[in-house]
Amino acid sequence: MFSRWTDEGVYFVTRQKENAHYRIVEEKPVPKQRNILKDQIIEFEGYYSRKKCSGTLRRIEVWDEEKKEVIVLLTNHPGLGATTISSIYKDRWQIEIFFKTLKQNLKIKTFVGTSKNALLIQIWTALIAILILKYLRFRSQFNWSLSNLVAMLRYNLFTYRDLWEWLNKPFNVPALVPVGEQMRLEFSNIGQQNAI
Repeated sequence: MFSRWTDEGVYFVTRQKENAHYRIVEEKPVPKQRNILKDQIIEFEGYYSRKKCSGTLRRIEVWDEEKKEVIVLLTNHPGLGATTISSIYKDRWQIEIFFKTLKQNLKIKTFVGTSKNALLIQIWTALIAILILKYLRFRSQFNWSLSNLVAMLRYNLFTYRDLWEWLNKPFNVPALVPVGEQMRLEFSNIGQQNAI
C-alpha cells in the first residue's frame, strides 16, 4: 500500500507498528531543543513488509510530552522537516474530527464523485455548511449543540419564522399571522355582466 501511494504521488504520515522489522539506511541530524529524538531513512525487511513498501521511508521518533511516551512515525515525504512531520501527525485529529462532524451532522456517508474536482467541491461545500452552522450557533443565545441545531434546522426548513428569533427561542410558538381576504380580480365579473 505504501508503495502504491508513493507511486501515485500521495504523501502520508502514520505510526509505525511495534513489530516492524527494518534496516537503517541513513541517520539524519535532529533539530536541537525539540521533541525529535531520531530522524532516519529506513528500508523494511521481511517478505511481506517489502511487498507493501519496496522503497525507503523516513522513520521519526518523537517524544510526546503530554503522554510521556515515544511515538514512532513513518512518512514518504523527504522534504519536510521532522518537526513539521510531527505537527502533521498531531494535527490529524482535527481532520478526523472534521470528517466525523460531516458524517454525523450533514449525513454524508460517502463522496458522490471520486475525481479531484468532485472531491474538492464536496469538501468546500461541506466546509461552508459547517462554518454557517457554527456561526449560527455562535450568534444564538440558546445553548445549541451542533447536532441538535442541524436536526432542528432540518425539521423547520419549510417553516416561515424569523431565523434569529428562532435561534434564540426555538421552542416558542410563533404568533399566528392573520391571513387577509384574498384580493378579487377585476375581470372576474366580465361574464356575469353580460348575463344580466
